[in-house]
Amino acid sequence: MKITDRYLCKNFLGPFVLTFFVALFVLLMQFLWKWVDELVGKGLGMGVLLKLLFYASITLSSMAFPLAVLLASLMTFGNMGERSEIVALKSAGVSTRRMMMPLAIVSILIGCLAFEVSNDVIPRASVKLKMLLFDIQEQKPALNITEGVFYTDIDNYAIRVGKKMPDGVTIKDILIYDHSKHQGNINVTSAEKGTMVVTPDKRYLLFTLYNGSSWDESSVTRGNYDARTHYPLMRATFDKQYKRFDMSDFTAQNVDASFYENHSSALSIKQLNEQIDTAKYHIKTQNQSTANVFFHCLYFFNAVVQDNDRVDSASTEGIRPLEEYNDDFRARVLQLAEHGIRNTTYALNYTFQDVHYRTHQLWNYQIELYRKFTLAVACLLFFFVGAPLGSIIRKGGIGIPLVITVVFFTFYFAISIIGEKLSKSSPLPVWFGMWLSSFVLLPICVFLTYHATTDSSVLSPDTYAKFIENLKNLKIFKKRNENTTTVS
Repeated sequence: MKITDRYLCKNFLGPFVLTFFVALFVLLMQFLWKWVDELVGKGLGMGVLLKLLFYASITLSSMAFPLAVLLASLMTFGNMGERSEIVALKSAGVSTRRMMMPLAIVSILIGCLAFEVSNDVIPRASVKLKMLLFDIQEQKPALNITEGVFYTDIDNYAIRVGKKMPDGVTIKDILIYDHSKHQGNINVTSAEKGTMVVTPDKRYLLFTLYNGSSWDESSVTRGNYDARTHYPLMRATFDKQYKRFDMSDFTAQNVDASFYENHSSALSIKQLNEQIDTAKYHIKTQNQSTANVFFHCLYFFNAVVQDNDRVDSASTEGIRPLEEYNDDFRARVLQLAEHGIRNTTYALNYTFQDVHYRTHQLWNYQIELYRKFTLAVACLLFFFVGAPLGSIIRKGGIGIPLVITVVFFTFYFAISIIGEKLSKSSPLPVWFGMWLSSFVLLPICVFLTYHATTDSSVLSPDTYAKFIENLKNLKIFKKRNENTTTVS
């Protein structure tokens, strides 16, 4: 049996590794399609792109594990069934249940690996990925000054170059508008020719201008209004002039990692449990403070009406109608009551907003906590979908297994999204919504495994082919065929 187990594991691990990277590639292409608008035109280096793909592939690996297990198990048992190896093993006394056992153990190990990756590796990669994406989003498009077009991506400047020479450095007919004083086109520099280079650290763009002039009409206030002093004109000519433009916004900046470290996707199980306890404590504290708001409001109102600071808030005996008091006291009571109601409303609104925010934060932490377990369990569930189906349909290759994999994984993914939405928008507990996809998939696994291990003919294609053939042989179909022949 050891030989058989090694043979099965060898047939399984090869397709698993292949399909894992194929699934990861497909998920990575989906990720790039989502962020393509942020990546195009920013002049990102190969190193930045490779880092982005590396961190993204790690974060997406948790979804690639169950997908690869499903496709690999389908291909393994489908190939064995097509080559009649399953029939040969059964004739040698090896049942389908015994054939599935070593691969089930391998699937459990893969699930444990997926759990460890999700708990330890993915949180770190998630922080790095979010930091890098933020840098790319904040980074401006790559410097691309086109002939005859005003370039305005450098803050407070508009640059127009009439002609760019083939060397990419020499330029002619230069016009530069300086808007740093935010007073319009009051500072203009023009030159016949010049050079344009970027410093090696890519922090500055250096212009060297030749045979040009500059105009400056800066607004100046000097006592009484006078057109000549309010808008003075200064004009200067030059043979050579240097201009430097800051390009720090065109390069990725280092973002503080602490900004993303408390995000739910960047936490391990231990950290998630700590955050969940903290969120529950704050919610409980705010609920208690809400009760205290009503208590202090009632106590304050009773004390004012009865003009006694030691009145018991639970006692209402001795309180006279407000109409029996004089006008000054009644006006003071109404004013204080209005003030108290306004303060109570503000306090309740703040408490409601805080509880609402922390409740959603608590749900996010709980969802991420259960997600780590559900994706690991999905590896085992998908094996018990793929292995029985592969032994039943007995079709190898990648065509039919790929179609079945897409159908089942799409179904599982849709149920997972529905469960996650229910966890955030319904009174159902979070654990139920996150485990909903597993609850739905489990009966399917049991059904398929039972019929595959008992050699049931319920799912056999030959059974349905024979059933259709029997339908064709019924008398009603024969009579219809005879009538069609007679009419013809």
